[in-house]
Amino acid sequence: MRLSSQRLVALLALVAALLSFAKFDHCRHTGWATPDVYVHMCYSDLSALYGAREINQDHWPYSSATNSVEYPVVTGIVMWATGLLVKDENGYRQYFDLNALLLGLLMIAASLLVWRIRPEFSLFFPLAPAVIGSLYINWDLWAVVPALLAILFFAQERISLSAIFLGIAIATKFFPIVLLLGVTLILGKGKKKKLIQYLAVTLITWLLINVPAAISHFDGWWRFFKLNIERSNDLGSLWYALSLLKLPSADLNYLSLAIFLAAIFAIAIFFRKISENRSDLDNFMTIAFISVAAFVTISKVYSPQYILWLTPLAVIAMSRREERSAFCVWQAGEAIYHLAIWQYLASYTGAKFGLPATFYALLILVRIGTLGWFVLALVRTALTRNAQSEAYSQVARLGFLADGARG
Repeated sequence: MRLSSQRLVALLALVAALLSFAKFDHCRHTGWATPDVYVHMCYSDLSALYGAREINQDHWPYSSATNSVEYPVVTGIVMWATGLLVKDENGYRQYFDLNALLLGLLMIAASLLVWRIRPEFSLFFPLAPAVIGSLYINWDLWAVVPALLAILFFAQERISLSAIFLGIAIATKFFPIVLLLGVTLILGKGKKKKLIQYLAVTLITWLLINVPAAISHFDGWWRFFKLNIERSNDLGSLWYALSLLKLPSADLNYLSLAIFLAAIFAIAIFFRKISENRSDLDNFMTIAFISVAAFVTISKVYSPQYILWLTPLAVIAMSRREERSAFCVWQAGEAIYHLAIWQYLASYTGAKFGLPATFYALLILVRIGTLGWFVLALVRTALTRNAQSEAYSQVARLGFLADGARG
């Protein structure tokens, strides 16, 4: 009996979840000791923060001004709620297993949503090596699933439902806020009432989730935003690579903000070029991925699990088979980086072998370069289709004029 494409995607997602669990299993048996967590690439915030943020003592995650969880509210609630189910203060392994089980189920859900949105390329998501390697580093998939639901409902023109799920996604991890750029560009083109509705529902949803925590424990709630505003260049970022290579940079907060605003402006110009001759859905998928790619590239940190944000958006942004090779080049760059960051960190924790700082910096630039290569492939596809459509329109117009002259 042949498997349907939907069942095959679900099966591959299950296999990916199991392979990822096997990768992290070494640390489960060694108690997440260093340098093992880096040498064997099985470090996880799931176990590290269980005790560090006093989840093992059932503390509300935003009750401390100095030690609250460094994540938005929905992620904090997930961390806290799963902690309530583990009765042992030293139950690091049980806490990891429970969260890994939920994340494995979310991986299957995310893969099926990618299949629903872009079935022809959906196998690329669960097959991506860096995705498999990153599933249990953090709680990111809790944000990926509602973000994909928001995209699916947006494609179906179910505006309010899409906005609700995007508000939930932003309240889980902050990166989905960048998707509002694509929403604004699409709906701002003759659908301004729907745009206002979308933005209002997204904001109201986010406020309903955040306001109770902000009122009850403002300092703990604000800690996530404070850390992101005040942090300097950090692991994986372009700025960290430049600092390792001893290259000067200006004030990072102002510089990164200025470059991101310039990127938004460039994306808006690009959208104007492609908007007339491609479907709104194709344009939205392309803009969504490029926006998030710009966001993580300009950000002050690039954690390895960010690949879970990017890959599903990349898969649904693809529309031609020619883009697959560029996708594979980018994923190879991410897989190499996944190995590099852990071996670089191993060099600081007593490992016999490690990755030198200069080599790590160069591999950061390789990762960024391969991501840029895939972005360029998407841009070329969009502009090529735009040019072909314009050429076809001109031929059709000339034919109409010739018919008119003969008439």
